[in-house]
Amino acid sequence: MSVDDPFKHSTIGSGVFYKDARAALKWLEKAFGFEPSMVVSDADGRLVHSEMRFGDGYIIVDSEWADHIASPASVGGRNTQSIYIRLDAGLDVHCEQARAAGADITQEPADQFYGERLYRARDPEGHVWTFTQTMRAVPREEAERLGDLKIEGWHR
Repeated sequence: MSVDDPFKHSTIGSGVFYKDARAALKWLEKAFGFEPSMVVSDADGRLVHSEMRFGDGYIIVDSEWADHIASPASVGGRNTQSIYIRLDAGLDVHCEQARAAGADITQEPADQFYGERLYRARDPEGHVWTFTQTMRAVPREEAERLGDLKIEGWHR
């Protein structure tokens, strides 16, 4: 039996954990343009779950709710994952918006040999975010030559 998803989730999303999830919600909206789509609080007003949308994707923004869940701010800034977001246009403007909101731009916008332009930013608690924009279609053979690589499964 299949039930329609009332939350309209995409096939895959990601959970990002913060020491101060409420502050993260506001910052992610201002810096990166995420839109809050659900915020759940308990009877004492503590955030217990939230979701934000960007394009057709979503992320869950939550607090550190268990011993095995941590923000990079709680583990010396280390990341075990990074979130990649594809922009249709305006990557450089997006980067400047993030910078103005206090993002640490760890990789300035630059064109890549495989046809993407990208930048990387670290948020106030240390999560790494990568934003990309397709600039041109690059044939596999060209990408292999330019990157001095052997590539399998190119743009299937």
